[in-house]
Amino acid sequence: MILVARVGSEQAGMRLDDGVKALFPQLSKGEIRRIIDWGGCNISETLVRVASRTLKEGDEVALGIMGAERCIDLVYSREELLYEDKDFLAVYKAVGVNSQRTPYQLKGTVEYAVECYMRSIGLKDPSRVVHRLDRGTSGVMFFPKHKQAATLISNLLRDGKVEKTYWALVSGSPDQQSWKVDAPIAKMSKFRYGVAVNGRPAKTVFNVLGEGGGVTAIEAKPLTGRTHQIRVHLAHSGFPIIGDESYGGIPAPRMMLHCRSMRFKGAKGKVIEAVAPVDKEFAEAAPVGVLDQRES
Repeated sequence: MILVARVGSEQAGMRLDDGVKALFPQLSKGEIRRIIDWGGCNISETLVRVASRTLKEGDEVALGIMGAERCIDLVYSREELLYEDKDFLAVYKAVGVNSQRTPYQLKGTVEYAVECYMRSIGLKDPSRVVHRLDRGTSGVMFFPKHKQAATLISNLLRDGKVEKTYWALVSGSPDQQSWKVDAPIAKMSKFRYGVAVNGRPAKTVFNVLGEGGGVTAIEAKPLTGRTHQIRVHLAHSGFPIIGDESYGGIPAPRMMLHCRSMRFKGAKGKVIEAVAPVDKEFAEAAPVGVLDQRES
């Protein structure tokens, strides 16, 4: 939810937190300070994180209200990284966490946490988001540590030279062990995509890992990088992902889509790869023993 108000003569000259309290009396002072600290306050379309900032008459104040469950103080330590060298690092993105900052959230995003880690080891470059995972998807995210590395991985992603492997859980039993979907994808509405003749080319290869209890574990390898590609192509195949209600999946505690690994070659031909374990909810929903064999 976004609240917007304009500063009048009564609030002009006030501290930001006091002025916001006057503009939005339904919010507590604690909530207001949390919103400001987490990057949820914009003044005239500029992010402001200083509660003592002085308001001016005519300022437009916009607040992004997030539920407390979204305020996860995400921190990465060196021991928690999936991969690190002088050029790149890879982290595990959990379900429910945004890959990058939004107009109303800075803290609690992977982008911000990675930048904090980079500052902690003495790097001055910003964290550059070169690829994203949906908020409901878990798994590997790579970040370049400097501009040259960012250019390299961006070009590799553009040219389809980064091998990405996803695991998904679906209901039912496919009648093929493996298949390929070559169907263009277009934006259908603000938050939804679908197969459409006038869409952008999209290709995904699917393989069945195993099944049991009415659930099938599938390995997906996207050969292109369209938004919601695996979700759309599985739904198009008649097997929407469990928990992905937007595309017809049955309800579940989470969307059962996980970026298992990413692999590419660095500037000198070095193979760079990161692999992410699945979380407890994904593991418990999977067919018994199927992922255990793959994890070992």
